Amino acid sequence: MAWVSIHGAGLVQDRRQPSRLAAFFPGYFALVMATGIVSIGAHLHGLKLLAQVLFGLNLLFYAGLWMYTLLRFVRFRQQLLEDLTHHACGPAFLTKVAATCILGSQFALLTPWLRIAEYLWFFGLGLWVVLSYTFFTAMIVKEPKPTLESGIHGGWLVIVVATESLCVLGATLGPALDPGTSMLLAALLAYLLGAMLYILLIALILYRWLFFTMTADQMLPPYWINMGALAITTLAGTRLLLAQGSWSLLRDTAPFLIGFTLFFWAAGSWWIPLLIIVGIWRHVWKRVPLKYDPLYWSLVFPLGMYAAATWMLAQTTSIVLFRGISTVFLVFALVAWCITLLGMVRNWNKSV
Repeated sequence: MAWVSIHGAGLVQDRRQPSRLAAFFPGYFALVMATGIVSIGAHLHGLKLLAQVLFGLNLLFYAGLWMYTLLRFVRFRQQLLEDLTHHACGPAFLTKVAATCILGSQFALLTPWLRIAEYLWFFGLGLWVVLSYTFFTAMIVKEPKPTLESGIHGGWLVIVVATESLCVLGATLGPALDPGTSMLLAALLAYLLGAMLYILLIALILYRWLFFTMTADQMLPPYWINMGALAITTLAGTRLLLAQGSWSLLRDTAPFLIGFTLFFWAAGSWWIPLLIIVGIWRHVWKRVPLKYDPLYWSLVFPLGMYAAATWMLAQTTSIVLFRGISTVFLVFALVAWCITLLGMVRNWNKSV
């Protein structure tokens, strides 16, 4: 196994693996997720050149990560399949779905090539079906099962992020490309399913936080997805609200969508101070050193997603205050993206 869990709190590399390819982290597609949403956030704030530069980089990241993944599948297939069916590693594979759909959203918003965005949506949907059902089936039938304490962590919420990413891209493309309502229906169902999955999973994660010992080494960056999953659910809701002119059912359910979307934004906002406090406790009080880890892309993504979701919520509700909040978090996301990218480059240079 290339990656193992630390008491269910996160993932660390198993240093016994001699090959970087064999030990390749399946959640590295969070790099594409983070870069894509920061690019979209920059676009929404009128920073067109920055958005395009990040888009170009994201195309390279996406192609490179798929090449690396396919090489790993060819040369280390057994280890890849073991990761996919492991409680700690399995959810990370869903970053491929979210990365695909976020890249599709970049194509939809930053280029005239809507058909490419549509192909990416269908590709993401296919990945979601294969990866999510494979993972859940494996977790159900696998024996022996881990305890809740060692089996669940914040990375499980990538399942929610992947599901909601299908809604975001589908609701963006539906009014322009779908002459019927099939894509918007799929987007609405993905929105509701993702909301249900979040409520179920966060209850288990919070229970683990409150009633089991949590050490500083266990409070890893994927716990920021506690907030990020809510942020992308908020963005998905705003996209459905903007598409209501294309389908009467969305118009009829608009009050429900507005209330539910505000509910998820409020819950996501509640998480931010708590996650900051926990981070200070981990790095200042417990003196856990800050060093690059691919898991940190799971921190950058929620910051960028919160900025984009808050901006779109301002657009759909006309609450001007939200625009200022969005601008502040876009700056945070850009700084975090730059620092994490620098750490990634330095880490690669050291390992060459």
